Amino acid sequence: MRSALAFSAAAAALAVAAAPSRPAPPFTTRVLHVTAADLRYSYRPGCPVGPAELRRLRIAYWGFDGRRRLGELVVRDRVVPALATVFRRLYAIRFPLRRVEPVDRFHGSDDASMAADNTSAFNCRYAVASGPKHWSVHAYGEAIDIDPVENPYLEGGLVRPPAGRPFVDRSRARPGMAVAGGRLVAAFAAVGWQWGGRWRGSPDYQHFSATGG
Repeated sequence: MRSALAFSAAAAALAVAAAPSRPAPPFTTRVLHVTAADLRYSYRPGCPVGPAELRRLRIAYWGFDGRRRLGELVVRDRVVPALATVFRRLYAIRFPLRRVEPVDRFHGSDDASMAADNTSAFNCRYAVASGPKHWSVHAYGEAIDIDPVENPYLEGGLVRPPAGRPFVDRSRARPGMAVAGGRLVAAFAAVGWQWGGRWRGSPDYQHFSATGG
């Protein structure tokens, strides 16, 4: 009897091992129009682009926990095809993203969005840079910040967000990091977008843009 039970257990284990793994759900994307009500905190009259020129791009992505999630970005209408291509590639390689939400969920605060390790795009704000005041490329909806904690912006002696300090050392690649020659940087480069991690003096590892600014 014991041998029969052992045989049955072994057979069941083999059957489970031989069973094909369930394929991952396909990548999905959806494009929606934007209204001023959607941009209560991130848009105001006088911004370089308005709601009519922006779109909500809903995408599937993989979290750091390996689970499939859905997120949303607000971007310029003309960059939607390029970004859909990028996120399709990131989904295929299971590149992890912590959160993907419009910056309005953080009352338009770039600092709060970064502290939450949130991937975001449009925000009508000025560039964080020295020199004359000018609009950030985010104000045009043509820039995106990816996993800000893993990819901090180094501005002089500051690390933004502060939680990104353990990731200032880029010599050891860890999940979510943008590194030269890595697949995240390559996915954006394939659609002609440039990486702020190459900036001299004040590298912005989270930042990718259509214009290089």
